Amino acid sequence: MPPNTRVPLSVLELVPRSQGQTPAEAMQASTVLATRLDELGYHRLWVAEHHGTEAFMSSATSVILGHFANHTQGIRLGSGGVMLPNHSPLMVAEYYGTLATLHGDRFDLGLGRAPGTDPLTAAALARSASGLNDFAGNVLDLVSYLGDGATTRVRALPGEGTNVPIWMLGSSTGGAQVAAALGLPFSFASHFAPQQMREALAVYRERFKADAETAQVERPTVMAGINVLVAPSEAEAHYLFTTAQQMVAAIRTGGSAPLAPPVDDLSTVVPEGLLSMIQEFHSVKAVGDPSQVVPQLEEFAATYELDELIVTTYTHDPAMRQRSFELLADAWGITPRV
Repeated sequence: MPPNTRVPLSVLELVPRSQGQTPAEAMQASTVLATRLDELGYHRLWVAEHHGTEAFMSSATSVILGHFANHTQGIRLGSGGVMLPNHSPLMVAEYYGTLATLHGDRFDLGLGRAPGTDPLTAAALARSASGLNDFAGNVLDLVSYLGDGATTRVRALPGEGTNVPIWMLGSSTGGAQVAAALGLPFSFASHFAPQQMREALAVYRERFKADAETAQVERPTVMAGINVLVAPSEAEAHYLFTTAQQMVAAIRTGGSAPLAPPVDDLSTVVPEGLLSMIQEFHSVKAVGDPSQVVPQLEEFAATYELDELIVTTYTHDPAMRQRSFELLADAWGITPRV
């Protein structure tokens, strides 16, 4: 086996809603999955903030994480991420400081620069987009609020002294620059925007400042996202994966419908002009049976010298999604928690 390939596996969750599901049923399915991921031994479970879409019910990220904390024991929980342009740093510190106060050192705070929604909804969230310097300043405020509070007269209570670990998220060199300058671990969104991955990771590693006052890791530390679907056979895996492909087509054409059932032929439900776009969007993926998926994940981790993989999986049937994670955990050799 090549070096640095059997890295820890984590899961990115958006609380997906399938056609025929109510929002409450989608949340219940994700809660059941969270419990199972904890049992299986996955390293982290992160929830990504999205707004204004019928496909994902993950708008109130901290609320969902608190709910998951009540249904899990050992898996780390976190935001993947909080979209900082939508929130004041103080409020984020209070939310995640409250979670850490209630549940202990189980939480990560991943931060992103995108709004996680359309422009109209972003405007309704009452925070404006900021430049790279403003964003870095907001991150510095967060680090201060969650630290000992010595550098600010404004205090996050609860939150102060919890030192919730902060990760920087990004899909370009911008987030990489901030992560490097502040000495933070970096999570790259290659599961949906792989185009600048090699360049961004090079920038991050070359400019990383381990001696920054805000540094939380001693060396450049990289997690990256990848689309995964595991089934007993390759044919079934690719069939089930058509749900995720239809989801991408809907997003790129301005739709927000719940996840559609899988289809035998994607070209019968997706316009021909979108097929190549879907292929590019999902260029970072591992789809197949366990014997096929594991080498693909190993190669991805080795090629980019990753410290951790965070996988995302969508199926119309929640049971098939859970089965995919079960097959992957077994094939990867994760040690179960129970």
